[in-house]
Amino acid sequence: MDPLTALAAIKTGVAAGKQLHNLSKEIAGFFDATDSAKKAHAKKKNSVFASANEEAMATWTQAQNAKTAEAELREFIVNTKGFSAYQDLLKVRREVIAQRKEAERQAAIEAEEQRELVMTIAAILLIIITVVGGFGFWLQMKGYIEI
Repeated sequence: MDPLTALAAIKTGVAAGKQLHNLSKEIAGFFDATDSAKKAHAKKKNSVFASANEEAMATWTQAQNAKTAEAELREFIVNTKGFSAYQDLLKVRREVIAQRKEAERQAAIEAEEQRELVMTIAAILLIIITVVGGFGFWLQMKGYIEI
């Protein structure tokens, strides 16, 4: 979803008489859209293959639209609910972002532990197969086993 579209949905909801706390889904969508627009621009800007001016301009425009929409949302919330309400919203947003980052970090740790477990099991199986095969070869060479 485009940040400006999400902002329009929030404004329409408030104009229709909804309270801001009832628009949490729309506000979350707004912040997700602005964050993804900013990340897309940063990713394209730092990309080795970002030589296409048109693509760079598109991501820059999306990032600028996201900044503009954030400023409009800030002004809208400050004018309707007050500055403290906007600060509370930003505080909750920071907490959610921190929780998401922690969850991503924890998932990465668990994935690494899973990979290490698989590698350990594979190494143990390889050692067992080598020992059994070597012992079988030794028995065959001594004449205890005929194939």
